[in-house]
Parts: sequence; structure tokens; C-alpha cells
Amino acid sequence: MLRALFERGVAPDLILGTSVGALNGLVVAHDPTPASVDRLTELWSSIAESNEVYADPAWKQVRRVVRTGTHLHSVEPLRARLEEEFGATTFADLAVGFQCCAASIERATEHWFDSGPVVPAVLASAAVPGLLPPAVIDGEHYLDGGIVNSIPVGRAVELGATRIFVLQVGRIDRPLQPPRRPWEVARVSFEIARRHRFLREINELPAGVEAHVLPAGGSAADDAAKAYRDTSQVAARVEAAYRASVDFLDDVL
Repeated sequence: MLRALFERGVAPDLILGTSVGALNGLVVAHDPTPASVDRLTELWSSIAESNEVYADPAWKQVRRVVRTGTHLHSVEPLRARLEEEFGATTFADLAVGFQCCAASIERATEHWFDSGPVVPAVLASAAVPGLLPPAVIDGEHYLDGGIVNSIPVGRAVELGATRIFVLQVGRIDRPLQPPRRPWEVARVSFEIARRHRFLREINELPAGVEAHVLPAGGSAADDAAKAYRDTSQVAARVEAAYRASVDFLDDVL
């Protein structure tokens, strides 16, 4: 999606990210040029090859969830990768405006990080419930921002955006089906909640604001319980999304 946008001369003035979108958004905010596309491709390809983020064997996952009661995986591999890439970078150091969203546990609300060090903020935004531990910043606990604001179109409008490009992971392209198994109930419920807010905000855009939802090219990940660990199709999904986005942008720009 980014490659298709840059090829058409579309560069960001502001980037908002939630969950994995916070990580991707940080890379682009740091270098809002076509070079960021290569950097992201390299980043995700290396993660796919090494499986470094979710590399723990099953017995370690079981031991960790028994010990903590909250999560399967350690956040340290992801933290180490981000610190290697960005070190002590702050929001003020970035080339373009960047904000990321996390869910505050104590305040039961969305929280937007827009100042201070970027690494803790992105880790908070991407603290997937059950997979990674809640992030702790200044004594407050945070979970994945997707819980409260998965696709922050409304936030962009609040901040003055008049042309918005939504780079989404593909799930909103797929029709929902009623759950048939117990573990599908939570997933379907979450999808209803996130899509409801997104569609409401899209339908309530003020006059003079346009929003373009780029297609994922049929590249949404499988919904199986362990699908998040399958990064074998990264390259194919990137290419599919690029081709779909090229066709889409040819029609709207």
C-alpha cells in the first residue's frame, strides 16, 4: 500500500497507528520516503525468517502463562528489535507527526501517545491481549490499542486531516460469519465492535474530508488460532496488496 502511494506522489503529513500499525507507522514517520517501504519489507521478512517475536516453544508458552496468568509470549524480542532500530528516539525526533493508540486499563479508555520515547509507546499499542503482557508506562498499564480504536479515522479528523488513506490489514474486507466454535465467539465479537466504530466514523465524515480505504488484495491472514505466527506468506501478501492498491489508486486519484 505504501509503495503504491509513494509512486503516486502521496506522502504523509501525519501518521496514526494502532497495534501493528503503530510499528509500521513509526518506521514511516521516521523516514517518510520510499526507502521506508524497503525497510519495512526487510524488517518483516527478517522476522518471518527468524520467527524471533513468537519463537518460544510450546512448553515455554505454557510455563509462562501458568506463571503470569496473562500471556503466552515475552515482549523482550520485540522490545530488543525496536530499541535496535530506534534507540532513544522521541516523537519530537520523527520527520512527520506520529501518534499511536493504546488501551489504558486503569482509565478504561483509549490513550494517544504523542510525546516522549517512541519505543515504550509502540510496545503499549501492540500489547496483544493474551499473547504479550500489558505494557507499563509511568505506573499505568496498557493493552493493544485495537481494543479501543482499531482504525482511527475519527482521530485523524479531530487533528485536522482533510484527506485520509486507511492502510488496514485486510480483515474489514472479509464478511463475518456466525461463530461455530467457542474460541470464535471472542474473535467475532471483537470484529463487530471494531468494524462498527470504523464504519460509523467513515459514515460521519464532515464535509470537505475524504477517506480512501486501500484494499489488502485478499491478503488477510487466516483466522486460525495460531495464524499470527505464520509469516511464511509475507512477500506474497505484500505483492498482492501492492497490485490491488495500484488499481484502486488509479481509480480515485
